[in-house]
Amino acid sequence: MAKVPAAVVAASGLIGGYGVARWTKKRQLGGIVLAAAGATAAQQWRQAAGGKAAGALTAVYVGAFAGSHPLAKKVGAWPAVFGVAGAVALASWAVADRKA
Repeated sequence: MAKVPAAVVAASGLIGGYGVARWTKKRQLGGIVLAAAGATAAQQWRQAAGGKAAGALTAVYVGAFAGSHPLAKKVGAWPAVFGVAGAVALASWAVADRKA
């Protein structure tokens, strides 16, 4: 079975977490999706690029989640989520996935 790149896992976690929270109206469920994808991506980052890179990319992931909230006030919720998901995917590819 082909391995899903960490960039896809991380971006899907941000998009899926928001989608689940919005459609179920239960933020906790969205948080579970966000956390599960983040943990999976972090494990892949650590395997591909080492602990320091995994820590930095995890910080980018959490920062993107936090940053999407004020960004949503300026551009709308979905554009903000897609924007930060794209940024995290690009960072993941550049630091870890490109090497794999």
